[in-house]
Amino acid sequence: MTETTAAEKKLAPSIGWMHYALGLAGLGTALLGPILPLLARQWAMQDTQSGLLMTAKFCGAFLGGMSVAKDLRRSMVLGMVAGLAGFGGFALAVTMAGGMALGSVGLFVGGFGLGQLIASTNILAGRRFTRLRGSALARLNFSFSLGAMLSALLAAWLLPLFELTHILEGFAATFALGAAWLLMELKGSVVEKIPDGVEGGSGDEVGTAAATGLSGRVYLYFAGLLILYGGLETSLSGWLTTYALRYGDKALVWSEYTTLLLWMSLTFGRAGASVIMLRVGERVVQRWALGLSALFTAGLALAHSAWVIAGCAVLLGLSLAPFFPATFALMMAERPTARQAGIVLAVSGLGAAALPWMMGAVSTATGSLQVALALPFAAALALLVMAWVRRSGGEAVTPVAR
Repeated sequence: MTETTAAEKKLAPSIGWMHYALGLAGLGTALLGPILPLLARQWAMQDTQSGLLMTAKFCGAFLGGMSVAKDLRRSMVLGMVAGLAGFGGFALAVTMAGGMALGSVGLFVGGFGLGQLIASTNILAGRRFTRLRGSALARLNFSFSLGAMLSALLAAWLLPLFELTHILEGFAATFALGAAWLLMELKGSVVEKIPDGVEGGSGDEVGTAAATGLSGRVYLYFAGLLILYGGLETSLSGWLTTYALRYGDKALVWSEYTTLLLWMSLTFGRAGASVIMLRVGERVVQRWALGLSALFTAGLALAHSAWVIAGCAVLLGLSLAPFFPATFALMMAERPTARQAGIVLAVSGLGAAALPWMMGAVSTATGSLQVALALPFAAALALLVMAWVRRSGGEAVTPVAR
């Protein structure tokens, strides 16, 4: 990420744990996409019902992000415990013929844990690293994208060899490992509590520059951006395996690799974005990314072959990659309170809960998942308009150095 001082090394969680936590969060966020066709067949679900599974998980993520504690480490422990319980319950539900209801509950609880982890880790990183914040956040969220990429890759590799329930049990166990690791780091560490009204700092205590808090209009602006982006990314990643299975390759494993291509390009695109933002700034990168995302979403909706779908998946991943770190850095440059930052992160779960379900409903009603792609295309266009309309003071590329 960025070089840490001797004082920072005493803090818990460590940078290594933060990368681990966001990697798990990426795995959990992308979990449903590669296995959705299997679940739809096992539980005899229509697209509307498949969308409800995503809704359950991201409603939980929204609640988790909204309820992040001021002591961020408490939320990190809770996030790991909820991930263990929720995804463990989901693994149990998969063994049942009519386990959709229990599976939805498990996904809700697991999603709550993901929301706690994503919000608390990103807020802590945004407060610790005030210099070149966008680049630092892009590097940290590389691990999130890597986890999401591994979700598709592991599904393609492991499903032919092991039962789905055993794979999910192994995933739940990784949260137990994360909780144990964090508790070991917390033992005898410096208390790192970030109250509202604090913007970063150094040494053993985070908090030297007073945050002004976001005004009502700016608050709603960033919340709107995250809601739309949460819906856009989740709609594409959640439905891509099913989409490729219907309109491209008829083999599940190759369709799962299409989703892998999306997450691979998003992962490495995020690494590249951290370098680009050092040179041109977050706002320029954000606008270009959104314009290209709208273009490639339209291309995906018109695709009729496996190769074209795969190409669109790669281009979409690259174009989507910079949006979150650039936007979160721009928001942190406005010096929000810790609670405001957590809520803005949390509301992305509302879009992630609503838009994929709406896609399923449109697909069921029209009989075409291609038609349903009009929804993420509209979200990308709306984001592009919002990015160009608002004029903000201060790029986040040169914030106050620590």
